Amino acid sequence: MTPSETELMLKGYGLTTAEIFYRMPDYTHVLNSYIWQDYDLAPDHEKLFAFVEFWQSEIEGKLHSLRFTHRKLIGPGEWQNQVGEFTLH
Repeated sequence: MTPSETELMLKGYGLTTAEIFYRMPDYTHVLNSYIWQDYDLAPDHEKLFAFVEFWQSEIEGKLHSLRFTHRKLIGPGEWQNQVGEFTLH
C-alpha cells in the first residue's frame, strides 16, 4: 500500500522540485527544460538521484544542468494539541 502525502510529510518527507535542462539529440544547440516533482527526504534525495540515473541511462536527451529545491511542508513538531474552554456570559 502506498502511503498518502500526509503520511509522507509526517515521516519527514518534503516536496522536491527539480528543473532539468537538457539537449535534444537532433538539435544540440537548443536547451529544453523539464520539471520534476516528488516527495523526497533531504539531504540524500534518493528519488531525485534515481530519476537522474534513469534519465542518463534511458533517455536520449543529454543533461546540461539541473537545479532543485526542497521544502518541508509540515513536520511532526508542528502539531500541537490545544485544549481550552472559553465561557461567555
